[in-house]
Amino acid sequence: MFPLQDSIPHRSPPVATWILIGLNALAFWFELRLGPEALEALIYRAGVVPARYAYPGWAEAAGLDPRAWWPFLTCMFLHGGWAHFLGNMWTLWIFGDNVEDRMGRLRFLVFYLLCGLAASVVHVALNAESTVPVIGASGAISGVMGAYYLLFPHSRIILMVPVLIFPFFFDVPAVVYLAFWFALQLFSGSLSLLQDPAAGGVAFWAHVGGFAAGMLLLPFFLLGRRPWRPLMPDEGCLECSWHRRPFGPSRTHSRPRHG
Repeated sequence: MFPLQDSIPHRSPPVATWILIGLNALAFWFELRLGPEALEALIYRAGVVPARYAYPGWAEAAGLDPRAWWPFLTCMFLHGGWAHFLGNMWTLWIFGDNVEDRMGRLRFLVFYLLCGLAASVVHVALNAESTVPVIGASGAISGVMGAYYLLFPHSRIILMVPVLIFPFFFDVPAVVYLAFWFALQLFSGSLSLLQDPAAGGVAFWAHVGGFAAGMLLLPFFLLGRRPWRPLMPDEGCLECSWHRRPFGPSRTHSRPRHG
């Protein structure tokens, strides 16, 4: 399942979302310029390696500083390939603009970073023996998805589901898609605990931690919002205030738009 579009248009330019996508693109461009050995070194130093913090002796022997916490920030802007990068940025674009509308630009940026930090902390706590570095924006984006789940229950998502070589498209409620996605991450994360920590793979618990953090942090980042009401005819432009209009309610009413 791959989300293509949601049904909620953004009300103001999603500048913070554009900034985050731009920073991720800049970091990915820098990765592409590195050779294989330099790229691997960057990922180990700027990514989150759980054993780095759980086993300081191992970390020092591997040339990693166990007291350095900046990888919890830098890991959010590194990606492991084109599919990883494009998939994350597309998902951020679909869900980020609407959440930014409800928070404001600066609050959204802080919220995004906090969700990413929480995602990495949860991953480290449940995979302490792993020596595989974790990179990617998916933990922070999971937090955005968690906020979207609570903010836009009436939204709908267009999904593309490939079956063999044929794409099929479905229109589903956002709450159904996001609840199913979260349940899948939780189930897959539980299975991953039974595997060898050195095997690597998808950081499912980072997704779970980010999604939960997004739901928990949401009330602290929302902007105040006045109740929705339709504009009166004399509020659209100065000239409209001189137009004659019969007293009483209009026969036509605009429908409120959710989100």
